Amino acid sequence: MRRRRTALLSAVGVTATLIAGATSIAGASPDPKDMTMVNVVKIEGIPWFDRMAVGDQNFAKRTGVQTSQEGGDDTSPEKQVQIVADLIPRRPTAITVVPNSPESLEDVLGQARAQGIKVVSHEATGIQNVDVDIEAFDNAAFGRQIVQSLAQCMGGQGSYLQFVQSLAAKTHMQWVNAAYDMQVAEFPGMTRVEGPIESFNNEQTAYENAKTVLSKYPNIKGFQGSGSTDTPGIARAVREAGLANEICVMGTAVPAVAAKYLADGAIDRIFFWDPAMAGEAALQIALMLAQGRPIEAGTNLNVPGYESLTKLDGYDNVFVGNAALEADARTVSHYPF
Repeated sequence: MRRRRTALLSAVGVTATLIAGATSIAGASPDPKDMTMVNVVKIEGIPWFDRMAVGDQNFAKRTGVQTSQEGGDDTSPEKQVQIVADLIPRRPTAITVVPNSPESLEDVLGQARAQGIKVVSHEATGIQNVDVDIEAFDNAAFGRQIVQSLAQCMGGQGSYLQFVQSLAAKTHMQWVNAAYDMQVAEFPGMTRVEGPIESFNNEQTAYENAKTVLSKYPNIKGFQGSGSTDTPGIARAVREAGLANEICVMGTAVPAVAAKYLADGAIDRIFFWDPAMAGEAALQIALMLAQGRPIEAGTNLNVPGYESLTKLDGYDNVFVGNAALEADARTVSHYPF
């Protein structure tokens, strides 16, 4: 009887140890080397997202997470939706995404989350079916920053136009709307001659549209570009027209692409953030979420520009960094990308 009782107690002890061990393993953070993440961008093959891919690669080297980037050959929202839909059966740990149209992605991102996939967006303030949206900065403040510089260049007088990737591009519309509101309130001598013009993140389209604008409005004095291809495309048209010294051109661009236009004044100033850092920040958030770590005000992602996140007022899932940059002909060489 004593031997049976001893054996029973021993068995109970082994069972308890196994249960405790299993509980410990279950509660452990998953190993990044067992994770896969995919960054879905607006469009492949342009310098902005080529630079973002560098951030993907840096993240993969630093963490061991298997990381890749996918995007369409144009900015069609339907193509981006299909890319995400095709990823869901592969069950990646996380999808990070830079939407062409946040509204178009809501359903498919909801499907991804329903399968346990973590979803992090960038440039999509207000999107619902993501765990976190990470912005480089406050988008309204960024738009005001651009129009202040444009107004200074134009002497607060004259007509101007704004370009956006598309009217569905959330952040671009936030920039131009905030800029326009500020212009109306503080620079009444300026006039936006018509609403934002779409370029579909295509430099050739921006160039052709800018040529049309120069013909339609021969006295125009300023342009604001939003897509990274807008500002160089506008600048090429302005340069060809011999108007580099007469028209102010401001907007977002990759420094390496804008440098030659800044040098001769076809672009006056660029406003941007480092896409590599933005891509890495989104992936870092996805990793933290997958490990059960919270994202909150003050979170440090250990990525330049994202060392202390701020929660954006009015939103449950939007956090912003402090990553806004600007450059002119004198300072563009400080940004080697």
